[in-house]
Amino acid sequence: MAITKDMSIMEVVTKYPDTVPVFMESGMGCIGCAAAHYENIEQGAMAHGIDVDSLIQGLNNVVGE
Repeated sequence: MAITKDMSIMEVVTKYPDTVPVFMESGMGCIGCAAAHYENIEQGAMAHGIDVDSLIQGLNNVVGE
């Protein structure tokens, strides 16, 4: 897996810009918010009530892993 739940949201978005729609469609529309700079994917998903495993799978599908 290229993307793991302990990676920061901004790290993923910066390295893999194609993941932005996956975050947005999952309900994490706060890519530009301050929390995205220090929260990891798991923390962000929990804050929004999102299944982190499904999100990670969707993100990795986009990047081809």
